[in-house]
Amino acid sequence: MKILVAGASGFIGTELGRQLEADGHTVLRLVRRTPTGPGEYLWSPTDLTVDPEAIEAADAVINLAGATTGRIPWTTAYKREILYSRVLGTRTLAEAIGRASDAPAVFLNGSAVGYYGDRPGETLTEESPKGTGFLSDVVQAWEQAARLTPEGTRLVMFRTGLVVGKGGAFTPIIPLTKLGLATRFGTGRQNWPWISVYDEAAAIRHLLGSQLDGIVNLAGPVPATAGEITDGLAEAMHRWHLLIAPTFALDVLGDAGRDLLLASQASSPTRLLSDGFTFRHRTATEALSELAREL
Repeated sequence: MKILVAGASGFIGTELGRQLEADGHTVLRLVRRTPTGPGEYLWSPTDLTVDPEAIEAADAVINLAGATTGRIPWTTAYKREILYSRVLGTRTLAEAIGRASDAPAVFLNGSAVGYYGDRPGETLTEESPKGTGFLSDVVQAWEQAARLTPEGTRLVMFRTGLVVGKGGAFTPIIPLTKLGLATRFGTGRQNWPWISVYDEAAAIRHLLGSQLDGIVNLAGPVPATAGEITDGLAEAMHRWHLLIAPTFALDVLGDAGRDLLLASQASSPTRLLSDGFTFRHRTATEALSELAREL
């Protein structure tokens, strides 16, 4: 297949491109600068424009683009960027698919478990209702934009949480852990919806050939708490893990603290498992051990 990827140079996009090319697919990339080589196409989501040849050339489109939520603090201006980078990018691609004379067969659009909000004590499936909070509202608007995709192109919105690997949310955590400054956030009992970067990319590959549509949770099959993840990484790296960032201190971060660090979201990959997907890393311990070996 010829697969067009937005966000191909990012943390998840890099791993996904490697796996897709290993499968024999051709990866086409959307870029915001002047294209410099074959397989690169210009787009400007802030202007709602994309090279129509990119859409016509693709058998499938995968959207991973959006401003990182890992940049803190979330100022008012940056919260607008988090929202509009997702909504405008998704709308740009969905509407371009609608204009194509030979539309791609499938559009896989990134989304987030932030949709569910803070839900301690619940197992969150794709059927769970919307929660509350800034990220929940962002995801609702993001997925509404994806639903502009025309009938005839299979639409999947995959909701992802904490991706375990050498990037993303682990970018600041890894060096602190190396220095023996691993920190437990709040009580540490909140569920963090983790998935390894390998399985994140592998699940997206699986969705390309699946008949699933609509919402699909991408999360490891065995839930883990925030404390198990931060302590587990420290243990895998043979470092101390004695520090605690109390809840009241994280509340100072506003929505970023509440939605990213303190929210409890036991997201279940119900539809993915029912569709026959096999995880390489079934537990957070397995994913963290592999990450530690790579460092």
